[in-house]
Amino acid sequence: MTLISSKPLTLPEFLLLPDGDITYELVDGEAIPKMSPKFFHSRLTGALFLVLDRWNQGRGEVGIEWAIILSKNDRDWCPVPDLLYISLERLGDIPLTDEACAVPPELVI
Repeated sequence: MTLISSKPLTLPEFLLLPDGDITYELVDGEAIPKMSPKFFHSRLTGALFLVLDRWNQGRGEVGIEWAIILSKNDRDWCPVPDLLYISLERLGDIPLTDEACAVPPELVI
């Protein structure tokens, strides 16, 4: 199910949607629900997180289902990858807040 609107959602409108039980991604101006992971997917995500987190050791940030603000073909896009890694170099001085990440990560899964 998608959130239906007569006009495409803008990125600011999407980011103002209330938090709920369903995680949405912004794709082509529509809020699309992210597929709920099943057992194997969940276990694999957890195992990969542990490997990445051990490797990371202060190199950057490893995140689980952290939304990313991107632009694709001159359109805003806000995917929610299962895992991501962003180096400290790429993050720079950007403060880490409880918001979608405005920095493209080096790795997404």
